[in-house]
Amino acid sequence: MALAVPAALTDADHNLRDGPLPVPLELLLPTLGVRAPVAGVGITATNVMDAPTGPAGDPVWQQAFWYRGSAVPGDLSTALIAGHVNGPRGSGGVFAHLSDLERGDPIVVHDTRSGLDVRFSVTGSETYSLDEAADPAVLARIYGSGPVAGTGPQPSADGRSHLTLITCAGTFRDGTHDHRLVVYATRSD
Repeated sequence: MALAVPAALTDADHNLRDGPLPVPLELLLPTLGVRAPVAGVGITATNVMDAPTGPAGDPVWQQAFWYRGSAVPGDLSTALIAGHVNGPRGSGGVFAHLSDLERGDPIVVHDTRSGLDVRFSVTGSETYSLDEAADPAVLARIYGSGPVAGTGPQPSADGRSHLTLITCAGTFRDGTHDHRLVVYATRSD
């Protein structure tokens, strides 16, 4: 029996160059006490995944960002959700404590339309330098092979649903952090 998956999260006429769009999802990280609204993001003019920002106090710092070029969470592919580690003046972002997640910790993607909870379990985490994170093999692990090849989400090789959470890590220099923290999870329900 196939597991339930949220219905399409955006209209088919939206492309990856469109700005952030509302999507009917919430991200729950029970171990960390996080319950965050999710926006759908694409890519910027410089071909990097969008990570919206705003002034201090803007709710964007406590929001998660589902990459619209990845799978719908729960599909037999890889879905990617990002979040800020911190905001202006060092305030904590939604993923401020992402590094505290451990193998087996739950992650829930909640569809606010239907009430469906898609449950994942953390399988591991890695910290990559910016150079490592740009390696095609690492990108394929983070995003799934399809988005890296420009073909959109593709079925996972193991036939399972995967979720990747990503945030900045390391030292802030030249306008960004010098590492990326990636948490990998597999559907558990």
